[in-house]
Amino acid sequence: MTLRRAVFLDRDGVLNVARVKNGLPFPPASEVDVALYPDVVASCRALHDAGFFLIVVTNQPDIARGTTPRSTVDAIHEALAAQLPLDAIRMCPHDDADACACRKPKPGMLLEAAHEFDIDLRASFMVGDRWRDVAAGEMAGCVTFFLDRGYTERAPEKPDYTVDGLQAAAEIILATTQTKGRNR
Repeated sequence: MTLRRAVFLDRDGVLNVARVKNGLPFPPASEVDVALYPDVVASCRALHDAGFFLIVVTNQPDIARGTTPRSTVDAIHEALAAQLPLDAIRMCPHDDADACACRKPKPGMLLEAAHEFDIDLRASFMVGDRWRDVAAGEMAGCVTFFLDRGYTERAPEKPDYTVDGLQAAAEIILATTQTKGRNR
């Protein structure tokens, strides 16, 4: 059996513009507030056309905190799926205190998706805008990309790449995998 390659994508701050308050990112309030970064549609299409499975992996602790209903988060996901060639969306609705296995920086969502969709994590990539995303990708064995959005929170310790947007990450992913493919 041939395993798939995937690009795991954080949601807020990677695909859609995060609302930044006091230097920290927050999700859109509803599906009508979803605004994609200008490079996202073309970047996702290029990755998908190159054979990558595209999977959103997102922490949504506002569900556990009671500040955002699950239906609102689901509507945001439907809005993204209508605009992008996504193969799956995985969401952790928990907060840190829940000590679940799925909340990033733990790699649970990536590991679950890898099992379900026959994904080779070592041939896959994690793209995120927060240290939690990079840590989850590292623990899962993926190559990691940190999209530096200039937040005031701690930065990831050692991403494989630091870029300014999804387009830069996609270009590196495509160049790296094309080079590897020619060397086989």
